[in-house]
Amino acid sequence: MDIAILTFDGFNELDSFVAAHILNRLRGRGWRARIVSPSAEVTSMNGVRVHADEPLEFARTADAVIVGSGTKTREIVADGALLARLALDPGRQLIGAQCSGALVLAKLGLLGGLPACTDLATKPWVVEAGVEVLDQPFFASGNIATAGGCLASQYLATWIMLRLGDAEAAEQVLRYVAPVGEKDLYWRRALDAVTPYLVQRAA
Repeated sequence: MDIAILTFDGFNELDSFVAAHILNRLRGRGWRARIVSPSAEVTSMNGVRVHADEPLEFARTADAVIVGSGTKTREIVADGALLARLALDPGRQLIGAQCSGALVLAKLGLLGGLPACTDLATKPWVVEAGVEVLDQPFFASGNIATAGGCLASQYLATWIMLRLGDAEAAEQVLRYVAPVGEKDLYWRRALDAVTPYLVQRAA
């Protein structure tokens, strides 16, 4: 499985790195989460520089895409040339957005009439875009999912693992990364957040 983690200048490290780390725990099964950016190098909101694994166009062919958030999301959605490089297709891809990434999905017309989850700072802009914002960490409908709050990135990763993999692998990964003494708690919490929105995979 190829997963594209869309990561732009001003990105939030937790949003990109936590999901990428969790999903890359399945490398032994042929999974690979890649940092995908519009330029060869991007700098985080806290000055961390990272080299992109793949260009933005890689997202078009990925099995799943996570649109990360950051401090420059409003600039990104105003850049028509940049958005034109994306051609995401919820008919054949899982597409998730973390926090202000919901604004990108709205701008791309991928939310339609769906509500979304986002962070509190971004909420007014998402509402302004005509999207109902939910007071919860995760929501999904079909192949579109959104998560609100930096640490809700684990729910996006869990959703992708359960949709494209299986519960046994997802549980092993979540239990590995969860704090000692809280393995059961973290796994149950992830299931509680994601399970209501799972759909049966096409044969």
